Amino acid sequence: MKQAVIAVVGGKKSGKTTAIELLTKELTERGYKIAAVKHIPEPNFTIDREGKDTWRYAQAGATTVVGVSADEIATIEKTRQNDLTLKSIMQTCGGSDLVFLEGFRKLVAKDEKIHKILVVNSLEEAMRDLKTFRPIIALTGPTRPKIDDLHIPYVDVCKNAGQLADLVEKTVFKKTAT
Repeated sequence: MKQAVIAVVGGKKSGKTTAIELLTKELTERGYKIAAVKHIPEPNFTIDREGKDTWRYAQAGATTVVGVSADEIATIEKTRQNDLTLKSIMQTCGGSDLVFLEGFRKLVAKDEKIHKILVVNSLEEAMRDLKTFRPIIALTGPTRPKIDDLHIPYVDVCKNAGQLADLVEKTVFKKTAT
């Protein structure tokens, strides 16, 4: 099975993380291997902490630092955000059937190869994002936007993650409903 990618996009505090969390739970239970990639736009954000050995390695010039514990492996790649491409991000997700991208608005906006789920809080957000993103699998969010003649399904992921997971399977894995 070829690795699929879905971008989950929306405004701040719209519910993107919740949507990915619920879809990941549902699709994992269906047997898929899921990777989730979060765009963190805060300048100078780091997972590493000053003074830790991994931080010291990076300060010394290492561009890749790997921390290994009993239950996980963390890889820290030192790079500039301007140098990032979707291809380089996807290379870190090998072995996954599906990769959820949270955010990355500019990188995914018009990329027709990447399906999107829009998480919206208002009609205004929905109208803006419907003009910006293509192709769109579905809309979700706390309130269903009242849009006439919308040919894109709305699914409340908090109430029916299974229905949204069905749409994901149908769209990216070409699976028919059972």
